[in-house]
Amino acid sequence: MARAHKGRGAVSRLDSRFETRPVEFDAEEAQRRAGQVPETVLKAMHAGTIISHNTSPDVPFNRSINPYQGCEHGCIYCYARPSHSYLDLSPGLDFETRIFYKPNAAKRLLDAWQKPSYTCEPITIGANTDPYQPAEKTTRLTRQLLELFLQHSHPVNLITKGSLITRDIDVLSELAKRKLCSVAVSIPTMNAELKRIMEPRVPSAASRLATIDRLVASGVPTSLLMAPIIPA
Repeated sequence: MARAHKGRGAVSRLDSRFETRPVEFDAEEAQRRAGQVPETVLKAMHAGTIISHNTSPDVPFNRSINPYQGCEHGCIYCYARPSHSYLDLSPGLDFETRIFYKPNAAKRLLDAWQKPSYTCEPITIGANTDPYQPAEKTTRLTRQLLELFLQHSHPVNLITKGSLITRDIDVLSELAKRKLCSVAVSIPTMNAELKRIMEPRVPSAASRLATIDRLVASGVPTSLLMAPIIPA
């Protein structure tokens, strides 16, 4: 029977739904998977392109960037979990413990901007996985991208649950002065016990409210995403 792991959202590591062949893990990975407490593993994934496009009438933007694949926040309701299946990894525990970062994200963004056919429209960072999850403390990929947006006066919007975004208030406030950015912070509940179950590695609701206060005080247009509403 699957059991919960402290600090993790998923309780199982079900196979990828796209898996059509058996996967044989090396000794190190097999030992990690057999462990009692799933540890986070951070790996580089070099991106061929960095801007994703969509034509959905239900999404209020058509361009986005995700510096990470997988998210250590471990929100049990995350709609991005199935994306790990394309890597033959589980949308359960693998999604929140096998985190891939894109070290060439900034270079790929410049490559896109330098194409003669490129047209400038707002780009959303964090539409799939959080750009301020714990890995951002060391990789600083989101920071690098924001510096490029500021350098080139390009509009950008961010979606996050991470209070780490306050580290980049210097860049965000400069973008805001030029009316080039906005931030949305997600807070689905103020109940600490429910938050612990639904969002095990996300900052507390109080911390996120304080983050909104700091962003607004710095002149950054900021909104609150009150979703998902449980149990609706």
